[in-house]
Amino acid sequence: MTVRVNVEPALYAWASERSRLGVEELLHKFPKLRQWESGEHTPTLKQLESFARATRTPVGYFFLPEPPVEEVPIPDFRTIGDEQVARPSPNLLDTIFECQQRQDWFREYALGLGLEPIPHVGSLTVATPVGHAASVMSEALTFSVGQRGSNWSDAFTYLRDQAEEVGILVMVSGVVGSNTHRKLDPQEFRGFALVDPIAPLVFVNGADTKAAQIFTLAHELAHIWLGETGLSDADLGSAPSIAAERWCNEVAAELLVPIEALRTEFAPAADLTAELNRLARRFKASTLVLLRRVHEAGFLAWDDYRKAYRAELARVMGLIVGAGDGGNFYNTQPVRVSKLFARSVIASTLEGQTLHTDAFRMLGFKKISTFHELSERLGIT
Repeated sequence: MTVRVNVEPALYAWASERSRLGVEELLHKFPKLRQWESGEHTPTLKQLESFARATRTPVGYFFLPEPPVEEVPIPDFRTIGDEQVARPSPNLLDTIFECQQRQDWFREYALGLGLEPIPHVGSLTVATPVGHAASVMSEALTFSVGQRGSNWSDAFTYLRDQAEEVGILVMVSGVVGSNTHRKLDPQEFRGFALVDPIAPLVFVNGADTKAAQIFTLAHELAHIWLGETGLSDADLGSAPSIAAERWCNEVAAELLVPIEALRTEFAPAADLTAELNRLARRFKASTLVLLRRVHEAGFLAWDDYRKAYRAELARVMGLIVGAGDGGNFYNTQPVRVSKLFARSVIASTLEGQTLHTDAFRMLGFKKISTFHELSERLGIT
């Protein structure tokens, strides 16, 4: 017997908009969607379940009398044009939930090992002078300008690894979990920090440019030192009204490009674009960060800065088009879930404390052969 389901018509439009899929794409998959929306037809349970999967919507939501109001489960500091961002996408929500689950597991694991709280977490306040805060972080992470390698990729990898050395989980991915069909949008968010004294975690949107990821990582690490959880877009083109977000931006910028070093290096008479590119290579930071620091050093007026920032942002975002999150699985997956987390899950599993099925789920694969190969590559036997 065919089971049909009565759904409040407004829920179809809500789910469609929430999914951020194109109308034509949905109509191609569900030719009777317009009739469902008008109430002329009702879907079968199987059709409704397919629609729920396609729109990344929990099927139970379709039995509600009206669309639910979904909110980001952590403080949201993102802005677009100095205004709060509206409805979060399913990709963003699922990424936060997944990271929270990993953090919960790691917290219990760390407590079981008797690990002490990490002293850096919450050790600074917004009253801490920016220069001092950046100096404290640079010393803890050993991240001076001369230690950053030869390019942006080296600098980012080094900063990420140094953060994990002090006990901070760093997860970098451009997709939801391991699903390469669910790409994250850097224009929706660039990163977030989940503060915890035992298991602090930062997530960086790997779909962004590598140079932008460095600033995001520095910004989210500043959140850890500040002791404030938050979702960020790390937008240097505006002046955030929230003190914590403004402070994290300033500390991240000083960590990456110390203002006194910039004043010494910058050549005011040179072409600005060429100079930004040269300094970006020198400091291993994005041209957007350099542009902001040039303004803050007094070389560029605010109006000129905003105009130049918009032009540079458009150019940088254009570089992202077509970028993927592929590569060798054994290289990318530990970065997606955090090398520290991956090593801990594998060690716990080999010790018999964690089920293999749970380990596979948390690490994003299904085969025992993959588990053993990843164990060897991470140096765990």
